[in-house]
Amino acid sequence: MHALTDPQIWISLVTLTLLEIVLGIDNIVFITILSGKLPEAQQPKARQMGLAAALVTRLLLLASLSFIVKLTAPLFTVLQHGISGRDLVLILGGLFLLWKSTTEIHEKVTHEEDMSGAPLGKSKKGLSFASVIVQIMLLDVIFSLDSVITAVGMVDNLYVMMAAVILAVILMLLAVNPISRFVNEYPTIKMLALSFLILVGAALVGEGFGAHIPKGYIYFAMFFSMVVEVLNIRASKGKKKSH
Repeated sequence: MHALTDPQIWISLVTLTLLEIVLGIDNIVFITILSGKLPEAQQPKARQMGLAAALVTRLLLLASLSFIVKLTAPLFTVLQHGISGRDLVLILGGLFLLWKSTTEIHEKVTHEEDMSGAPLGKSKKGLSFASVIVQIMLLDVIFSLDSVITAVGMVDNLYVMMAAVILAVILMLLAVNPISRFVNEYPTIKMLALSFLILVGAALVGEGFGAHIPKGYIYFAMFFSMVVEVLNIRASKGKKKSH
């Protein structure tokens, strides 16, 4: 009971929840891009299941902190840098993200937008619901590992960490559908989101090899680009109205 009245606990909870939300931005973007390839009726369910899988993954990782600690122990050395289990996961996840993002961009560049208003570059066959969920869950492991290791480094109270993860995912669940509708409505925003995922993938590979790139720089660059693109969209709408 005394812990609940400790202001430090509440400060840690709020700080970590906000950090978890920021670290979950790339997860939301990836889920948005992948779920957008499904029929419209299935997209909300895919997004909800993707975030639910992220929540389960993070809670399971938090419940096995001894395993997380072992993951940071070097297994072998490459270019004078000790590669740990965590580094391997980050490298493989980053390469997968780079491959997936560049493939999506290639589709959007080489396919013209359907006259009926279908999303730019949408595959003729599309993806099955199960394959989308599997891909989301694979990347959830990468993003969750990064998120949990950050949480462990900030807070030493397991219950605070779990509460922060749960609160962050609930807030992300509330935000994911509006964000997805906005990204899917504007092809240029979707292209920016894919470019953002390329940056994140490159950062994950770099971090796996010991070159730490602060995510704050990536998030700021993406936020700035997004603001500029939104202003461009508003300006083009204004021109259409004036004509």
